[in-house]
Order: sequence, then C-alpha cells, then structure tokens
Amino acid sequence: MPILNRAAELQPEVAEWRRHIHRNPELGYQEHETAAFVAERLREFGCDEVVTGLGKTGVVGLIRGSRGAGPTLGLRADMDALPMSEANNFAHASQVPGKMHACGHDGHTAMLLGAAKYLAETRNFAGAVAVIFQPAEEGGGGGLAMVKDGLMERFGIERVFGMHNLPGLPAGQFALRPGPIMAATAEFVVTVTGKGGHAALPHGTVDPIVAASQMVTALQTITSRNLDPVSALVVSVTKFQAGHAHNVIPDTAVFSGTIRSLEDSVGAMARERIGAICQGIAQAAGATVNIDIDVNYPVTRNHEAETALALSVATGIAGPAAVDGNLPPMMGGEDFSYMLQQRPGAFIFVGNGDTAGLHNPAYDFNDEIIPSGISYWVALAETTLAA
Repeated sequence: MPILNRAAELQPEVAEWRRHIHRNPELGYQEHETAAFVAERLREFGCDEVVTGLGKTGVVGLIRGSRGAGPTLGLRADMDALPMSEANNFAHASQVPGKMHACGHDGHTAMLLGAAKYLAETRNFAGAVAVIFQPAEEGGGGGLAMVKDGLMERFGIERVFGMHNLPGLPAGQFALRPGPIMAATAEFVVTVTGKGGHAALPHGTVDPIVAASQMVTALQTITSRNLDPVSALVVSVTKFQAGHAHNVIPDTAVFSGTIRSLEDSVGAMARERIGAICQGIAQAAGATVNIDIDVNYPVTRNHEAETALALSVATGIAGPAAVDGNLPPMMGGEDFSYMLQQRPGAFIFVGNGDTAGLHNPAYDFNDEIIPSGISYWVALAETTLAA
C-alpha cells in the first residue's frame, strides 16, 4: 500500500491523539502526562526499546528494520506547550488555564507517533529508526538536555531530522533550505541605577528613565549602523519597567529584550555593542548600569547532503510544485540546532495552511496535514535506510 494511503488511514486516530495532547498542555520539563502517553503508544506499537526520562522528560522509541543491519536514523518531535491562555472555544481547547499548544508541538508529537506506528508495522528498512520526543523546546533547551544525556551515543544515531509546521504555507506543502534556516538567540537585561527623588526637583536626581530611554533608542543603531546591510540581525527591546508614582523619579529602570542572528560573529558584535552603548550613555548621565546577556540557542544550520535528501523525499510526497528548497531564513530560534551540531541532518517546515500564526492564542494545528507529515517521516526512513 502506498505510504500516503496508509497515512491517510491513520489520520483519524492520530488526530485524536493530537487533540488529547492539545487538551492537556504541559510546559517544558513538566511533560509527565504527555511523555507517559507517548511511551504507552510506543509500547503498544511494539517498539523494540522505549526509553523514558532522557533529558528529564524526553522519550525515545527504537524500531529495528527487517532488512538487516544498518545505521540508526533519528526523527525528532517536540512535546511542550506555552505559558499562555487559549482564545479558542472548540471541544479540544486547552483545559489548563494559562497553558496552550500555540506552536503545534501537539501535532508534531502526534505525527511522529503515527509514523512510529507505521514503521513498527512494516519495518521496511535496514538498521533502526529512533523516534525522539523532546521536552522543553520553548526556551528550556530540551534538545541540549537530551544530547547531554547521551541521546546520540546511546542509540547510535548517525543522522537526525526535525520538522515544524508553518502557518501561511499552504497545507501539506514543504519548505527548507541548506545552511542557516533559523537564528541564534540571546536575551539581555539592562539595569540602570541613578538617584531618585521628587519629580518636581529633577535637577537633584539622576533620572534612570531618561538614561534607559536613550539606551533603548541607541540600540536601534546596532542593526542600522554597525551591521553590513546584507547581513541579518534583530535587536528588540520587549520590556521596560520603572517607577511606581506620578511624582517620584525612581532609583532604577530595567529593560530587556532579545538578539537574533544567523552568524556567530554577528551575534557577538551585537552583544559587544549593547555593552558599549549602555555603558557610554550611563557614564554621560552620571548613572551606573548592569548588563546581563544570556546566550541561548545556536543557529539551526541544515547540512547540505541531508537537505538534498529531505528535499527529494518531500518532493516525492507532495510533488515538485509543492516544495520550496530555498526558503528564506527565519529569525526565530529552535533548539533542534543542538542536535544538528552533533550529527548531520536537516530541519523542514510543513505548511499549516491559512491559520493563526505561531504563539497566537487563536492558533490550532491543522489536522488535515497529518498524512503529509507521517508520509514524510516514513519515506525519509525507508529512503535513508534502504537495504
């Protein structure tokens, strides 16, 4: 039976799994019920090994093929939800206040479970497939946690692949690119300390709000005046906190934000310039400043050969007109980057259709794309591990 036909048969069951996970969202490293649900399904499918607790709450199922010895291929999905309230009122909406699957990780998990069921039934490959269910992608670094727990070595994984849904891309279409596909991320917190006092007597104070405001404005020049215009960099201030009363100039002001870049040298330059700009303005204002920068996820960088393989497989599933092999890089971050630092592989997007965007309270994963996702995973395994 053609892969897509069997994947379509699995779609109703997989959609029910997806909706169950959507109703019961769990944040990073708290995915205990989700992990238990995943492990139970994998055991039902007859996976040769099911390992839990990898990277704290991660799960891995190992499926050995029927065509003899060969390498192990890693297929990865993320499991965690976001700390935000859902605006939808359909039957499978989140039942947990303040938590929702607003990025489609419920769909990623369900599609990989569907692929695991298919692969455990057919085993039409050599070697083995490791289905990887990762915790804490949303800022928790679950990919790194699994790597540090010996994911690659324990299962002998030689290549690893990831997939994410993409609203706005037509449903079931695929898109990827070789090289950098998602950005490195860093977060900064700047604390400006001046001298508070009565708002009617500003000359007796060192106003941290004025100094911090000048810093926020000056940081915009990093991208516009310090960076080659053909390079990519985002420096965004997203939070500003200061003061509690109309007639009081406070002692401190605090602002924070994010840095996104597609090259390590660009991210390093931005961090250096944030320090220099804020220190200079603070000195001129007579204030002091503390700058805390947390370097987070590295660049998600697709490997050339594996990108070509993924492109070929996706084209076989969706057709040449429905696959974009030169997707522009995105400035969002993704901790699958840690796995791609350890092993060659590629990260691909599958279209979610005309839906609300990721991290939007009205978002929902499109269950109609489930057969496309399952088919991609299965075809990738059978192609990569052909006897």
